Amino acid sequence: MPSSSSVALNRPEELVEQLSSIDGNAKLRALRDVKNQIIGNKTKKNNYIKLGAIPKVVEILANETDAALLVESAVSVGSFARDVDAGVKALLENGVLPHLVRILRNSDNKVVEACARSLRIIIQSKLAPKYDMLEDNSIELLRSLLTSQNENVLEVAASIIARCCETNEEQQAVIDVGALERLVCLLGNSMNRREASLDALVALVKNNSQITLMLIGLDNGGALATIIKLLKYKSPRTRLLSCMCLSNIIHASPSSYPQEKELKVEMLSILVKLLDEPGQVGEATPYALADLVANSEEMQKLAFDEKAIEKLCSFLCKGFLQDKHLQGILVALAELCSRLEESRRQVLDLQAQSPITTAFEHKSIGVRVAACSCIKSISRSVKVHDTESAGFKLILWHYYALISHLIFFVDQNLRTILTSETSENLVSPLFKLLDDETPEVQVAALGAISNIVLDFIPHKKVFFKCGGVGQLIQLARSMDPMLRLNAMWALRNLMYLADMAVKQKVMMELTTSTLTSLIHDHEEFIQEQALAFVRNLVYGSVESVQLVFAENGRIFNSVVSLLEIATRPEICTQGIYVLSNVAAGNEYHKEQVMRSLTQNIDGECMPSTWIRFLQDFSNPHVRIAAVWCIMNLSYPDSPGLEMRIARLSDAGVLAQIQKMTDDQCLDVKDRVKTVLEQVTSIGKSL
Repeated sequence: MPSSSSVALNRPEELVEQLSSIDGNAKLRALRDVKNQIIGNKTKKNNYIKLGAIPKVVEILANETDAALLVESAVSVGSFARDVDAGVKALLENGVLPHLVRILRNSDNKVVEACARSLRIIIQSKLAPKYDMLEDNSIELLRSLLTSQNENVLEVAASIIARCCETNEEQQAVIDVGALERLVCLLGNSMNRREASLDALVALVKNNSQITLMLIGLDNGGALATIIKLLKYKSPRTRLLSCMCLSNIIHASPSSYPQEKELKVEMLSILVKLLDEPGQVGEATPYALADLVANSEEMQKLAFDEKAIEKLCSFLCKGFLQDKHLQGILVALAELCSRLEESRRQVLDLQAQSPITTAFEHKSIGVRVAACSCIKSISRSVKVHDTESAGFKLILWHYYALISHLIFFVDQNLRTILTSETSENLVSPLFKLLDDETPEVQVAALGAISNIVLDFIPHKKVFFKCGGVGQLIQLARSMDPMLRLNAMWALRNLMYLADMAVKQKVMMELTTSTLTSLIHDHEEFIQEQALAFVRNLVYGSVESVQLVFAENGRIFNSVVSLLEIATRPEICTQGIYVLSNVAAGNEYHKEQVMRSLTQNIDGECMPSTWIRFLQDFSNPHVRIAAVWCIMNLSYPDSPGLEMRIARLSDAGVLAQIQKMTDDQCLDVKDRVKTVLEQVTSIGKSL
């Protein structure tokens, strides 16, 4: 039976007091007792943190030279830091990092290894500070760690690299101190060091083609071959990190790897299986899966066939998930649904929309952003997406736009989210995110809204009911350019094939003054979206066209004045399409466009500035739009047609059109042919 004095010394308060003892042996015994009690026990860790143990442990690490005390204090630091954020926070606040780094140079190998392990635990924490690899002190620290013969120290170096290489400049700074070769050496070492090396290589090659080529060529391809072999390693984390590293290599490589397709299929299969892993591997795998299939319809189809969406939706519908895991699942679903209609349909069929919209109210910013991205992808239509990338050709091609519009509404895979019942459940909580305190969430919500208001009548009705238009307009006036950009994008999509009542309501709230200000915004991307808004605004009826001539034509004149100075092809394209849609209006509207195309000085017609758009070979969309406008101006059976043809001829426009019959762009050739047929049909020779 223990004596009363020994019992007293095991009390936490007594042990914490003994950590400051002047008796080295008593201090060592107290350190060991504290260490033994807190290992694997979060409750006791938190208790000792509250009792003030950490400042005393750090003080021992800072001031003592005895090897046994240094080892025990370093091990205790690692125990406090493992899996307890409060421990990491307290250690950092008490300045533990410089002491651990200094002691890595100790001559006693046991001391160095204990410090290295604890330092690695702290560095891997989300609370750890990021070393700036562009600072001399950080680079010198990394250089000294990389030249160490102690592999535990090398593991620390790898952990630092994994956290601190976010830019190409930082990556290059790390490469310049010889990190690549040292990291590759660790691939053949113990599991922990191998995984630390892979983690660092993931960061080093990300979006960096130069370093990727260096790694591929290292040891005559031996380094790459080693990483590929690790895909079959028994450790789940090793397989995950190998997939992540190879995915970054594939994305960053300027040329295709010979067996790239087979390798990607193997990686995809591995990642889908790793989704079932517990703990950190299972939480990190959805992010790796999203990265692998990004921007690839082929890879997304393979993931669909591998039942990746079924697994992810199963996790999502089960209930409670850690924040990081939930965010990763939403990120993966967003990417998997970004290009594939079958994937969108399956997410809806599996009843996953409800937990996704529930995530709008999650406490985590990342989860809310990911949920918005997910809804954005699910509500995306390939038909509309393709129309955007082709410059909204359907808006000008009237009958084709109508057919596309009708087909869109009978799409079976989107019927679930088109009903009035589901609209209330989706739009209302999404609308609330426009008031989120975080701009990142607001931008993500705007991205989702841009899709769901594009052509979904039930969603539009709920959106108006919630006062969403006013909120979008308020965000379009924001000082934050990203909010202005995305708010204008949403308003642009709201105008797509909108009826006259919607257009009038939006313009009443937006005002001519705000719109003209956005057309001349100092950010070119916002100018582009503002012009696209006007383009959709004036599409359709003569009444729609007339909207830009309110207040003495301020909106129309703003578009024309911007076109006179614009050089960016995307801005020119949208602006020209505005004039093209206006030219589809009545005689007054056509005349206003003609005045912007032709100049008359002292009764003499001058060469048209429009010719520069017809001669723009940097971007075929500019030429397509310019020819479309001439098509609308020369449309048959129009009262002032002959006069317009004459003026276009005198201004050199028709002569330029004649030169474009063999344009390298097929769409341009087709439109040029139509213009020439319309012109010659009235007997006007060129």
